[in-house]
Amino acid sequence: MSEKYDYDLIAIGAGSGGLSVAERAAAYNMKCAVVESGKMGGTCVNVGCVPKKIMWLGANLAHSLKDAKDYGFDIENKGFDWGHLVNKREDYISGINNWYHNYLSDSNIDELTGFASFVDEHTIDVDGKKYTAEHIMVSPGTTPTVPDVSGAEYGITSDGFFELKECPEKVAIIGSGYIAVELAGVLNSLGCEVCMYLRKEHLLRSFDAMLRETLLEEMLDQGINIMPRTQITEIIKEKDGTLSLCDDKGNKNTAYNELIWAIGRHPNTEGLNLDAVNLELDDQGYIMTDMYQKTNVDNIFALGDVTGRAQLTPVAIAAGRRLADRLYNNQTDRHLDYKMISTVVFSHPPIATVGLTEGEARKKYGDGVTIYQTRFTAMYNSMTSHEVPTAMKLVCIGAQEKVVGCHIIGPGCDEMLQGFAVAMRMGATKKDFDDTVAIHPSSAEELVTMR
Repeated sequence: MSEKYDYDLIAIGAGSGGLSVAERAAAYNMKCAVVESGKMGGTCVNVGCVPKKIMWLGANLAHSLKDAKDYGFDIENKGFDWGHLVNKREDYISGINNWYHNYLSDSNIDELTGFASFVDEHTIDVDGKKYTAEHIMVSPGTTPTVPDVSGAEYGITSDGFFELKECPEKVAIIGSGYIAVELAGVLNSLGCEVCMYLRKEHLLRSFDAMLRETLLEEMLDQGINIMPRTQITEIIKEKDGTLSLCDDKGNKNTAYNELIWAIGRHPNTEGLNLDAVNLELDDQGYIMTDMYQKTNVDNIFALGDVTGRAQLTPVAIAAGRRLADRLYNNQTDRHLDYKMISTVVFSHPPIATVGLTEGEARKKYGDGVTIYQTRFTAMYNSMTSHEVPTAMKLVCIGAQEKVVGCHIIGPGCDEMLQGFAVAMRMGATKKDFDDTVAIHPSSAEELVTMR
């Protein structure tokens, strides 16, 4: 390490990105520190992927209990204890938090507890104490957005959802993205009356049309009320503590126990004093980087959600590890390719998707696009009174029919896509899919038997 600095690398933010780059750099014998003002693990561990998945698993059990009768089981559901699940969830998260503390100590990575702000290109201030580093990596993540609407403070965000001590009877969810969809599905499955307010026409606007249309159909069938093209103009807290929502159509919808804002997230950069180093931001406030995660300042890097690209935990981890490989292990061209990133929406049923949507492919390749798709009821659901749909689509291009998009909705698709994503990154064609022997009986076999 250069004697000029306290550290080789300081990572601002102990989420997936910051922890990953520091861990990999420390493995190359670099002296590293991670700065965090909150809990270890960032959004994903504490108020994101991990607690969301636990709640989704609990909600799935609610479906299974209903299905059990159709399989011949005489089961009496005596109710659901929201607090019990929340307590177990928080114990699980605490275990992860503690593991990180021990892991950083074992890896000789220093924890700097407090809020970081830049002093200059190589110096940060953490609650009044200054630290220097040859390289500084910025990964503070994002934070939920609350609109400038009268009474907005009466609502909660996804962070507040994870603070709920009991299941509310009636909830309004404002938003149409994956967070809104996931929270709606969990709450509805666990017995809450849910109404979603969409500013525009569709759920999950950036997803393939087949996915969003199938999901909309199923959510309506499950009893979720969806209000498209509706803007909330005011929230009123009534004397009995319930909330009333006024919209741009002149309606006043009443008796909501909770309102959840799920309209998006914005960069968590307030207080970092980015002006001190003149970091360039885009028009939405995200930190701009090149393909190597480098900002306009040579020794300062940024990755994860704060860059506004593919805001997913595994993306931040992959980018962080590649950055450390390049900086400290002479892998000079090592970087993350942001194309062909697979993702899952934990809706009910779940969605799994990778690559181009049909619309994107047709815009780029025109008549060179071939679509294969299917829709069916999976064997499990065909035995139940609630026949949940499964739908699949392959988007192929060119004479060789290279598969550039794979979109699935239906039970089990969250565990199904990963292997197909590997094949697609390797350039698989429709013929490669067809030449793969199917696993029978399974839903996944439909992806290699479509005509």
